[in-house]
Amino acid sequence: MEHRDGVPPLDARAGAGGVVNGGGTAPDPEQAAANAAVIDGELAWLEAVMAARFAAYGDGAAGAAVAIPEPPSLTGIEGPYAGRVRTLDLGAEERLALILALAPYIAPAALDSFLLENQATGRRFTEFGGIIGQSHGGFLPTVETAMFLISGDDRYLRILMEPIFGPAATLVRSGMLRIDHRHTDEPPLSALLRPSELALHHLLRGEDYSPVPGPAFPASRLTTALDWDDLVLNAGTMQQVDLISAWIAQGPALMQNPHLAQRLKPGYRCLFHGGPGTGKTLTAALLGKRHGLPVYRVDLSRVVSKWIGETEKNLASLFDQAEHRNWILFFDEADALFGKRTDAGSANDRAANQQIAYLLQRLEGHPGMAILATNQHDYLDEAFARRFQIAVRFPMPDAAARTRLWQDCFSGQPFTLSDEVDFEDLGQRHELAGGGIINVLRHACLVASRRGEGRIELHDLIEGIRAEKQKDGQYVSRAGGVGGN
Repeated sequence: MEHRDGVPPLDARAGAGGVVNGGGTAPDPEQAAANAAVIDGELAWLEAVMAARFAAYGDGAAGAAVAIPEPPSLTGIEGPYAGRVRTLDLGAEERLALILALAPYIAPAALDSFLLENQATGRRFTEFGGIIGQSHGGFLPTVETAMFLISGDDRYLRILMEPIFGPAATLVRSGMLRIDHRHTDEPPLSALLRPSELALHHLLRGEDYSPVPGPAFPASRLTTALDWDDLVLNAGTMQQVDLISAWIAQGPALMQNPHLAQRLKPGYRCLFHGGPGTGKTLTAALLGKRHGLPVYRVDLSRVVSKWIGETEKNLASLFDQAEHRNWILFFDEADALFGKRTDAGSANDRAANQQIAYLLQRLEGHPGMAILATNQHDYLDEAFARRFQIAVRFPMPDAAARTRLWQDCFSGQPFTLSDEVDFEDLGQRHELAGGGIINVLRHACLVASRRGEGRIELHDLIEGIRAEKQKDGQYVSRAGGVGGN
């Protein structure tokens, strides 16, 4: 079986006729019916292959000489399932493995034949593979099940076909199938064969898949109502952010060049470092919004575990799901996860160092974009610095930038401003980041609303500034002067 390079990410837009349905838009009824007809045809073909293989097995001739029915033609047929099969250029064996994996989800009774018992042993046939679930009463196929249908007892064909279930194979690399090795000390072909969640959404309903935050997916969608023009950064920082934006737009095309593909690792890793409120999170959200890419903020509280090995497991689940999607992964406060390695003086130290080593490996091999943000750049492990394509410093905004931030934040708010309010003066006198100015906006609007007045006074802003400065151990006098401890 030929191995294919350049497997496209599993995205509803890639399949012919696919409908992006992350927001709940119902698929077109005619298209849904056509897609169901294609799947019915694949199921009928699966049952025909099963019948032929069982008949040969009962006659003691289950080898490759048995005539196996050809798969139905998908030429000229539109829809998510047919479109994806064509996009991936799946062969007959791969199509058979795909519909076998889907069968428990759409036609579980179709696999009941595999539940037959061997009268000689009183157990199910070892050759059929498969397992019985805890709540699912039907048959769940394993890779062994697929190999039985593909090769019977032909050892040569079995060895020849085994690579189609490997990590470099089309079905696995594209994210269509999951090879679930629940017991790593058992034969590899005993692994459970199942479709991914995103494959189920795309192939069955023609919609994109947005994972739900939880133990299996420790991240949440990061969005913003602001636009690119609302991003206020100094010229040097903005120039570097524009380079990242250029990679998102041009990187895939550049990587199609064989010369560059040999020398450049896939993916793009960025480090954002700077004080709180300086625009790191907003920049990540706006990069995704500008290029139509989902941004997922990794929830470190769900990732980091006190149990040895659990952190790596949680991260593996995250990277595995993101590997085949055009996502931006955003690790906020990354120093909590990517801190400096220490001398392995205890089991906890060794476990922490193993976590960092594992993260380095997964980050370096991740084919998508990952952004790590930190307020404490010096605390990061030095080995990470060599693995970033770009490191962007987000300094505190200067006076001119602060003036623009004041103006932008307070334009369009529902209250009028006192004539005493001078944003240029506030920008000159008070060193605040954008996040701090937004907190002042919230404070001033709340105070004005509580008074029942439609106007924000200068002292409302000074009170809000005082509250922000107190977080850093500074104080602001009623006249607006700044002091410290």
